[in-house]
Amino acid sequence: MKKFLDDIKRDIKFKSAGPGKKLADETSAKPEAVQSSSSVKHSRHGPSEGAQRAGAAALARIEQHQRPKLHTSQDAIRNQVRRELEAEAAVLAEKDKAATAEGSNVPVKDPACLSVSGVYFTCPLTGATLTKSEREVHIKEAILMRFEEDAVEASVMMIHTFNKDREKVKVAVDIISKYVENICKNPTEEKYRKIKLSNKVFQEKVRSVEGSREFLQALGFTSVMLSVEGQEEEEEFLVLPEQSPDALELMKERRDRLQRGEPVRAQLDRQPQAFRPSANAQRFELPPEFYNLTAEELKKEQQQRSDLVEKNAMLRTKAMREKEEQRERRKYNYTLLRIRLPDGNLLQGTFYAWDRLPVLFGFVRESMVDGWQPFELIAPAGQKLQESEEIALAECNLVPAALLTFAWDAGVQADIAAAGGESLHEQSICKCRVLTPQSREVEKKNSNGK
Repeated sequence: MKKFLDDIKRDIKFKSAGPGKKLADETSAKPEAVQSSSSVKHSRHGPSEGAQRAGAAALARIEQHQRPKLHTSQDAIRNQVRRELEAEAAVLAEKDKAATAEGSNVPVKDPACLSVSGVYFTCPLTGATLTKSEREVHIKEAILMRFEEDAVEASVMMIHTFNKDREKVKVAVDIISKYVENICKNPTEEKYRKIKLSNKVFQEKVRSVEGSREFLQALGFTSVMLSVEGQEEEEEFLVLPEQSPDALELMKERRDRLQRGEPVRAQLDRQPQAFRPSANAQRFELPPEFYNLTAEELKKEQQQRSDLVEKNAMLRTKAMREKEEQRERRKYNYTLLRIRLPDGNLLQGTFYAWDRLPVLFGFVRESMVDGWQPFELIAPAGQKLQESEEIALAECNLVPAALLTFAWDAGVQADIAAAGGESLHEQSICKCRVLTPQSREVEKKNSNGK
């Protein structure tokens, strides 16, 4: 047993003695100094066998995965455009959110306390209710979807809506109209039915306008590569086959549609509401969308209001006061108006600050049960507003909010009473559902969820 333990000790001592040396080595060689563990550089080892197997399996999966095919059909192109529009909408929404957060130093009330939850718009093509940041992208997508139903109508909308420079659009429409006119006058002349895409006029004044090529294709033009005299390489042309007399008449009609085209714009949703009489009828808490101010300007607004008392104490000419009032009115995009009806209920609607008085009267008339009867609207200062006057609401000092008073035409009511008719003074005249305080809170919550 002792010999066995001694053998084990010698074996351990031999293994711990370090690397061996050849017998031919000089015995006088000095042993190398042992480096500290902190200074030892670890050599980079290759991947283990298991890691190599995992990498090979991952590479095999990648190679087996088919690359997506490139589609060139119109449906695939429209889908791509739709995805881009959705991405653009997300960016706009983020910017809108950031702008709202930027202006958070302005005293914005809790949404439940606001007189109206926000400013909304209606798409004339789909009827969808949209926020300001959503409207442009939604309308573009709706126009692109129209190509499946009517390519001519969709391309006309595209030309007049997608391009903001109205003068540039007019020039493009005039040139395209000239193409059609030349074809109709010279139906057998091939040169009038060919458009060289590299032509300078076409490049600068037609092709640069979105929707122009789509309209020409809707007329029947197709893309063809043709040889050009004096050139080795072919060039792209839009070519129209020879047309029958009926087809030429149809081209003229489509040209007229192009000339009559108008931009597709989202319509302001007035959000008509009627609610019970309230002590807070003259209290207005408006969301940031009502103001045509940057976040920095909104902050300055508070300081300007505190300086208003001092300004009023100063002697100023009438021209100076009017100029300052005009400058103040330009700060607002929209206005929230309430009309106190004869039965005490309140009718509320949202308007553009530059809407004219006839628009306001039309809104009230459409909200009435008997809209044919003449009535008056009285401004807060007691001024009677005239429906016939083409004056902007801002110019009547009805921005950013105001409480108006509704009154029946006294002369007409006297005639009705003399004829034995029933007086309308105490009747409910509003078609809108009258909201109770509880139902109004529900409406606000639903609107905030838009």
